[in-house]
Amino acid sequence: MLLFSALVAGSFSLGVRAANLIDPAAITVARFIIAAGVLAGIAFLMPGRGRPRALVEAPWRYLLLGGAFAGYFVLMFEGLKTAPAVAASAVFTLTPIMAAGFGWLLLRQRMTGHLALALALGGAGALWVIFRGDPAALMRMEIGRGEAIYFIGCALHALYAALVRKLSRNEGPLISSLGTLVAGGLLTAAWGWGALTSTAWGQLPAVVWITIFYVAIFASAFSTLLVQYAAMRLPAAKVMAYTYLTPIWVILSEAALGQGLPGPVLLPGILATLAALALLLKTDEPATGPVRAN
Repeated sequence: MLLFSALVAGSFSLGVRAANLIDPAAITVARFIIAAGVLAGIAFLMPGRGRPRALVEAPWRYLLLGGAFAGYFVLMFEGLKTAPAVAASAVFTLTPIMAAGFGWLLLRQRMTGHLALALALGGAGALWVIFRGDPAALMRMEIGRGEAIYFIGCALHALYAALVRKLSRNEGPLISSLGTLVAGGLLTAAWGWGALTSTAWGQLPAVVWITIFYVAIFASAFSTLLVQYAAMRLPAAKVMAYTYLTPIWVILSEAALGQGLPGPVLLPGILATLAALALLLKTDEPATGPVRAN
């Protein structure tokens, strides 16, 4: 979890530097093509990992999964055009509480006392960072446009975490991830065809290509695979628990890139999210419903 959250955090620091240099739909399609190629190569080199035939069994499932996953990434880069990396990563920590809601709605996953306390604490910590430790700003709901856009994307990510288990036909995480990325890429290409054709791919700055390949490998291929694997074994809220570590890594990466450290006013919010993670991992009460075949 520590390494996974660190790798995902890199997409925030790189994303804020590339978001205004390429259309969100274009970068999402490019990263999904690369990520799907990586997973297809793994599937070819490791035959027997899952059921490839499941890709043609009720393919509408992958349109739902791919649509939710692609929507998350498109809105992430749209939000990062104006949202600071640290604030966006704090919004990301609201994903577990939304995932818990979708887990109950779609899978009837139970909300235990420890889980409710962890999610409440994590949500409070996230709000503290998002509103920069200003209770008056919280009361006035002074949230930036980028943070608001990204919040919608995080809701789609939370929905995706619950849909993985809901729509599973025991195809295995590798095959399911491949189907998700292919479907998400096709949907995004159809929706953003104008952005794809108008992008001067040969003239993109180096930081954009670095971002594309970084997020394709670490925040698309591997994250999709790991989330799909975890979603079949854990409640949706616990699947997204790694998000609580993301702001720490983003703060460190931003400092390494010369942006300095945030003021101590954000410290209570960061500590609250860490405490939420500890609570979330401590509870081992069963909270998952049965895997449903559809």
